[in-house]
Amino acid sequence: MNRRLRVGLYALGGLFALLLAVALIATYVVLQPERFTALLQSRARAAGLELTLSSPANPTLWPSPALELEGLTLRSNVSGTPLIAASRGKLVLPWHTLLGGEATISRLEVEGARIDVDAVSAYLDTLPSRPSTAGATLPTIDAGFRISRGTLLRGTTLLLSNVEAETDRLASGRRFTLTVSANLADDTPYALDLDTVPTLSRGVLTLADAKLKLASEKHFEADLKGDATWRGGADVGASLSGRVTREEGKPFDVVLAVTPANQNDPLYVALKLDGETEHADLHIPPLALGEWWNGIHAGGTLTMPPLVGTFDAANVDAGSLHVKGLRIEATPDAPASSTTVGSAP
Repeated sequence: MNRRLRVGLYALGGLFALLLAVALIATYVVLQPERFTALLQSRARAAGLELTLSSPANPTLWPSPALELEGLTLRSNVSGTPLIAASRGKLVLPWHTLLGGEATISRLEVEGARIDVDAVSAYLDTLPSRPSTAGATLPTIDAGFRISRGTLLRGTTLLLSNVEAETDRLASGRRFTLTVSANLADDTPYALDLDTVPTLSRGVLTLADAKLKLASEKHFEADLKGDATWRGGADVGASLSGRVTREEGKPFDVVLAVTPANQNDPLYVALKLDGETEHADLHIPPLALGEWWNGIHAGGTLTMPPLVGTFDAANVDAGSLHVKGLRIEATPDAPASSTTVGSAP
């Protein structure tokens, strides 16, 4: 290699190093990590929460401007138990922030998040209650978010593990997608996908062209389509239909309708199943069913669930329980009765 070529390569390398140093300095100067950290903390304080980091934010440029966060903890101002604690996070920023634009966040990513259901519930209880006559609302998500390797706990009890959740911006009139996957405490995997267009107008929230998919690998997959509305309180309506396919068993059609509460009847969910070996026509009051379930878990007397309708199945296999020729019939004036043929332990 001749001397002129070596000098040229050294000059080129020196220029590249200088440009890299200038870029790094510009990243710190222009992005101003403390500016976005303060933005997050001010939004948290406005919601009655306290956000802390274990170390200052670290700015990066590739593949897009971002701030890397370490040791995030989100607490309520009235409780010391963290609602969310995450090992790390990232604030993805729009490119115009490099030109001194408004401090905005285009995406929030959180890794290794531990979410405490009891702490979240206690925080929600501190929020002002809305009048029962108030219309629907649509919480705005200015930036999309992603949670990876998350854990859902109730105190020290594991509810969900390997939680993965991702969504984009939530705003009226804009198509919205949500994907969630997690494992139950027994390691059974579940996944949920929602695709819809939410629209809020005159106190009425409409989820139009909704596509809902719920699946458990090696167990079942349900695909439903339809629409839903919410006018506030228990005034919820929905109409969804689709099909359920199973790894072990034949598929069946599903029709689900939600009837809002009125002066005489509570909120009801009407569920119809139609398959070769299973048929169901049930009316389920979700609020009463929730109270019944909580009572059972609290050690109350075991009673039949508050269902109305009929259910027929040629075979039911649930773990070690195997039942043939099952029929359940429940009416508003009588407890549910069941008959079976050829039951096996």
